[in-house]
This record gives sequence, C-alpha cells and structure tokens, in this order.
Amino acid sequence: MDFYQVVNTRRSIRRYRDRTVPPPVLLRLCEAFRAAPSWANTQPWELILVRDASVKKKLQGTLSAGNPATKAIVQAPVLFCIIGIPHRSGWYGGEPVTRRGDWMMFDLGIATEHLVLAAAAEGLGTVHVAYFDFEKAGQILNLPPERTVVEMVPLGFPDHPPRPVSRKPLEEFVFDNHHGARPDFLTP
Repeated sequence: MDFYQVVNTRRSIRRYRDRTVPPPVLLRLCEAFRAAPSWANTQPWELILVRDASVKKKLQGTLSAGNPATKAIVQAPVLFCIIGIPHRSGWYGGEPVTRRGDWMMFDLGIATEHLVLAAAAEGLGTVHVAYFDFEKAGQILNLPPERTVVEMVPLGFPDHPPRPVSRKPLEEFVFDNHHGARPDFLTP
C-alpha cells in the first residue's frame, strides 16, 4: 500500500477477527516502532506484547468506565503495551533542558504512530488506548518503578471495513508565514 494511502485510510479499529498475527509481521511492527526518532536518540521506550488471554483480561480491568476500547483489549490477538522511561528524553545532567520538560510522551507518540501506520500497511487494525489506570497496568505487567505504561494498542485483523471519518478543511489550520495567512497552494 502506498504511504499516503496508509496515512489517509488508517482508522481506529475496535473489533477483530479471531486470527493470529504471524511472528514475521510482529517483528516488522517492532522494527517500525524502533525506527522512530527520539530526542538525542534516547529511545525512552520499551514494548510488551501481551498475547496471554488472562493478562489481557487483567489489563482490560484497568480501563475507565465507558472506554469504547474495552472489548478490543481482550478481543485483539495482540496487545502492544507502550512503556515509557521518564527523565531521558529532553534531559541532560539530570535536568530538563526546555521549559516543556520531559519529551518522553512526544517521542512515544511518534514511535507509536510508526507502529500503527506499519500495522495499517500490513492490513491490520489498531486503536490508541490511553484512558486507563496506568499504575495498575504497570503492576500487572510487573514494571519496575522507573517505567510507566503510556498507552495500549490492541492489534489484529479487522472484522469489518473501517468507516471514513471527517477531517477539518486545510484552510482552517494551515497558514503561511504568519497565523491567519493562507498559503497560495490552498487558494481555489
């Protein structure tokens, strides 16, 4: 699939077929995650792939009431748990180097999007899940105190074609040189 087709057609998938994801595909997805850039190449991340049904069930219990991804956590054949390592990205000598502080979340966002786009290119569905009790999830995954679960990404073969979603017109948020100035390539 062409890159722009992947970017424009990837959607959040919350229902999956009962079909195993082949190990070579999982390896490619992990490599796509690893290829992401990070602040000074600090790579403040780890991945835990959860395929055990009992562990997925425990992690499902960490989701907040009403989370639309609740069923996806246990239904997906693989649950990627995105683990962050704070105080590495954007830090030198034990201190943050910008007023924005720790860049871990930014770096993990980039790496996780690499993962979900690679999954879409493989014909797989994913959904970003971040509304959960991350401390409880960390205990379930036996994380050391200096690690945190930032996001969970259910992954599998979609059980239905995704619906298109609307996006804001470019004219509403793309500017040229200054806020409010429309770029000439957007002029009709």
